[in-house]
Amino acid sequence: MTQVSKLYVGNLDFSTTEGELKTHFEQNGIQVSTINLITDKYTGRAKGFGFVEVESEEVLNKAIEALDGKELKGRKLTVNKAKPPKDRTGGGNFGSRHSRF
Repeated sequence: MTQVSKLYVGNLDFSTTEGELKTHFEQNGIQVSTINLITDKYTGRAKGFGFVEVESEEVLNKAIEALDGKELKGRKLTVNKAKPPKDRTGGGNFGSRHSRF
């Protein structure tokens, strides 16, 4: 079983499509497994960043070296290793600082 590695890609032009991003990676010799561009869940508009999965840590490092700071649609991309998602559970103390109880 191969380990999938995930990249964070930021500073994307809001009109960038998954296909355009995939082409940009492949033109630089990076084979992409999946692409997930992040959109606002209410408006559906692009947020200017996304995640790209590649097949290995080796490919991930190659992608960072080849694409970090490289332009796509006139914008310099930020490409680095994605951090694991933060735990969004808990935090049940919301607003307690201003509570009168």
